[in-house]
Amino acid sequence: MTITKQSIIGDILDHDAETAKFFFEIGMHCLGCPASRGETVEMACAVHGTDADALIAKINEFLASKN
Repeated sequence: MTITKQSIIGDILDHDAETAKFFFEIGMHCLGCPASRGETVEMACAVHGTDADALIAKINEFLASKN
C-alpha cells in the first residue's frame, strides 16, 4: 500500500495498525472516532497544522521497511 494525501485514515489503519503511532505524533489522538477514520491524510494534517507530505513520507517509509 502506498499512502497519498487522499488516502483514508481508516484504510491505512486497517492495512497496518502500527501506523497509528504516526498519527499520534501529530496530535491526532481520536483515531477511534468514526469521523476521524473517514478523513483523508490531507484533511487530518490541515486540522492538526501538520505537513501532510512529511507524514506521508514517514508512513510510506515505515510500510516499505516491513516488506
